Amino acid sequence: MARLKQLETFVTVAQRGSLTAAATLEGVAPAVIGRRIDALEEHLGVKLFVRTTRRIALTHEGSAFLEDCQRILADLADAEASVSAGGVKAVGHLRLTAPAGFGRRHVAPLVPAFRARHPEVSVSLNLADRVIDLASEGLDCAVRVGDLVDSSLVSVRLADNRRLCVATPSYLARRGTPRHPQDLTQHDCLALSSDASQTRGWAFRAADGELVHIKPAGPLDCSDGQVLHDWCLAGMGIAWRSTWEVEADVATGRLVVLLDDYAAPPNGIYAVVPQRKHLPLRVRLWIDFLRAHYQSPEYWARSSR
Repeated sequence: MARLKQLETFVTVAQRGSLTAAATLEGVAPAVIGRRIDALEEHLGVKLFVRTTRRIALTHEGSAFLEDCQRILADLADAEASVSAGGVKAVGHLRLTAPAGFGRRHVAPLVPAFRARHPEVSVSLNLADRVIDLASEGLDCAVRVGDLVDSSLVSVRLADNRRLCVATPSYLARRGTPRHPQDLTQHDCLALSSDASQTRGWAFRAADGELVHIKPAGPLDCSDGQVLHDWCLAGMGIAWRSTWEVEADVATGRLVVLLDDYAAPPNGIYAVVPQRKHLPLRVRLWIDFLRAHYQSPEYWARSSR
């Protein structure tokens, strides 16, 4: 128990940035906090903090140890909560990431509802289109859309993700309707720029069932999918977008689906976690929460309105 208290104190000092602040939080004298840190450092044989009269800072060893301590204490809290009289109870801080466009529409709106169920969980959400290294950046879970390339991660498929070629009726009236994927070479295609993640181009299924990729060109490209969507709605060309992004526009007739007979099989929407045997309860509950929503047809019907 003494060692556990030392770990809790170490984490508090690291988070609060001073012995005095940690002492105030715990309701003890700063000297008590100092003795616990001294005892922990002596037991480990390393310095966890560099302490001066003005400030306290983690050493390299302290920074590495902090991450492990936070995980250990969170796992312990999860274990205690799961067998408490109140039933399953998630606690701690949940660090999430998702692609910017999908995250704005289908991750961020669900976070308040998740916290309403689990009010003792705090959440940080990072929306970014770059592929983030979960382990090195201390993230618990990522939502990723499309093909997964990193086999070192554990993934849970939450839903299918289908891609559609779409254009406005005004563009098609002006330029004609492509009947075959190769016809796209004669059209203005709104593609992700070369520095974006969609490197293989647009996927279609050939007559023999094989998957083929085409890299269409046009006078406009952009690294942001929302911009491509907006350009497409403005009648500037043909775009290849996910159903979650354009379904509402198709339903209202603002966009028309093209080349549907050649549409590639859907890829996936995944929850991805670092390779770790035991997930914190808050992460498991978050994944279950997403899966319950994304596997419901009613959810996608509501979100496309």
